Amino acid sequence: MEHPADRRRFTRIPFDAECEMHTTDGRATVLRLADISLHGALAEADKPLPLNVGDVAELQIYLTNDILIRMPVRLVHAEPPGYGFRTGKMDLDSISHLRRLVELNLGDETLLERELDQLVSG
Repeated sequence: MEHPADRRRFTRIPFDAECEMHTTDGRATVLRLADISLHGALAEADKPLPLNVGDVAELQIYLTNDILIRMPVRLVHAEPPGYGFRTGKMDLDSISHLRRLVELNLGDETLLERELDQLVSG
């Protein structure tokens, strides 16, 4: 049987940072980002999140004081304290910052271009 990680087309980048999750009803929760990819993110929370699988939210990831990635997400799995999110359509600035973050961590432009192609075609 194929392991789910074997089907992944996007490289996960370990990335330890605090981020905020904003729900549609305006609630904000601070999470710890565990990893990120062009396709989603894995975060951990100290308390159960007010989301069910399928719910949408926005992750806000501060890379520096003036660089913010706004990542519209859908919760795809919840195994507290871990929560897996799939990325929605991001604004141009956010996708540019995420692309640069992935590029710096992959260290392989060919792999990055392959993942970007899969993101666009998938």
